[in-house]
Amino acid sequence: MEKGETNSASTRSTVLLKPVDVPKASDVLARELRERILSGELVEGTALPAERELVKQTQMSRATVREALRILEVQNLVRVRAGRAGGAFVQRPTTKSMASSVSMLIRGRQIKLADLMETREALEPFCAELAARKHTDDDLAVLDRANRDIADPDADLPAFLQANLEWHVGVAMAGHNELLIGFMIALSQAIYTGTENAAFVDDNVRTVTARAHRSITNAIRSRDAEAAGRRMRNHVHSYAKAALAVDERDAIIVED
Repeated sequence: MEKGETNSASTRSTVLLKPVDVPKASDVLARELRERILSGELVEGTALPAERELVKQTQMSRATVREALRILEVQNLVRVRAGRAGGAFVQRPTTKSMASSVSMLIRGRQIKLADLMETREALEPFCAELAARKHTDDDLAVLDRANRDIADPDADLPAFLQANLEWHVGVAMAGHNELLIGFMIALSQAIYTGTENAAFVDDNVRTVTARAHRSITNAIRSRDAEAAGRRMRNHVHSYAKAALAVDERDAIIVED
């Protein structure tokens, strides 16, 4: 081998590279628009450029632009209206959209009733405390109306459960904490479904529920946060024990 020559085998690189995950163009566009919406740069109600203009500006295909807008629509960050005055319009996340996402998680993961009850026991006493501190007259009117409907002796099971749901959501709303409101809407709806059982919601349960709700409402009205939280804690704990007992009993019957 002449001086200065190299052995190609000895100079072969030992550098190793991993496969590069290249994001889809639609994901890139959706991410850029999402960040501009969430940062407040694009305010609610802003009309995004027409599809043809977005294609021109981004140099992406029409299919890519449409997919990006669909991603944002599913995430409740844009709403798409059809017609001459239609198009894609910016919207901010809402408590309702959050509750919908939590509800899908509960249903999709088939969260057990026991877990739902544990979560409610962790959250709702504090919701009652906040309600005692922050409620308005309108909030109290919602609770009073729900209490009247709960105490109605002629209400069927769906009507009683709906009034019960409205009271529990009403307590969360009286606390004026958007995150807790979203969680409680989703939790209450799921527990409504899980306890829609005539064997559980008998006359005694209705009477006890009505009495507990009135007591908690009175504490909220008096702005007694300590009493509101304590009474709510006792209420949801006893309700959870009774509901889970019926749930386990029904499971045994099905297995037999």
